[in-house]
Amino acid sequence: MTVKLSAIQLCSVPDIKANLAKIEQQLAQLPQADEHIVVLPECCLFFGGKDRQQLTIASQEKSISQMQEGLSSLAKRFSLYLVAGSIPVANSVDTDKFANTCLMFAPNGELLLHYQKIHLFDVEVEDSEKNYLESRYTSPGKDLAVADLPFAKLGLSICYDLRFPELYRSLTVCGADIITVPAAFTRVTGKAHWQALLQARAIENQVYIVAAGQEGRHENGRETWGHSMIISPWGEILAQLPSGIGCISADYDAELIKQVRNNIPVAKHNRFKTELIHDE
Repeated sequence: MTVKLSAIQLCSVPDIKANLAKIEQQLAQLPQADEHIVVLPECCLFFGGKDRQQLTIASQEKSISQMQEGLSSLAKRFSLYLVAGSIPVANSVDTDKFANTCLMFAPNGELLLHYQKIHLFDVEVEDSEKNYLESRYTSPGKDLAVADLPFAKLGLSICYDLRFPELYRSLTVCGADIITVPAAFTRVTGKAHWQALLQARAIENQVYIVAAGQEGRHENGRETWGHSMIISPWGEILAQLPSGIGCISADYDAELIKQVRNNIPVAKHNRFKTELIHDE
């Protein structure tokens, strides 16, 4: 059985229909496989507008249906597992904020799993934006998300989560063999840290990392780094797309994971316990 891992790199715009069309074009170019996991970037269906617009979209039932039905249809049409980066979803607790949520669809179009971004990007960066305050309109998640697929276990994360190794260790403890990283890393932080962090997360957890990024200059002037990558449990970059819109693929090898974990059994040697802290 052949299992493929793929990442699609986008330069998303603030137009749901246009982004769905671009994703469809890229999906049509992917290689065939018995099983296939495809990862889209963070904010895959709406990016490059004002942050508050995402809150507005999350409150519109028509927009939410358009996004979810569109993504489900693509997963079913191309018969693959689609890790749909992230979209804004209404927050039932705090209506003044939305949940930055990754949706995972099965090859039959069924919504298998969802994950709400835990770590929010509230930082100062030396770029055109100068500072980012994701928590202004976004509420953090509280739960891990791992899907039990017929051929592997897959853990979900989003962008800024990458800087928190405890999350990735926790996903691995939950059995993850593959961890996906949809992202919209800034050009400044991406150039400095993106590759190093991705390889570190793969090496220390002995998992496949599939990272799909936004890339380019967006309509609001924001610049994203791209450099989508697929990394092996040994830390090797199996595929990479530095710039532009496009897709990359690599083979998934379950035996390689077993070999790496048997040779260097860090999970058995680890003497620390990681726990998720829930805010009150």
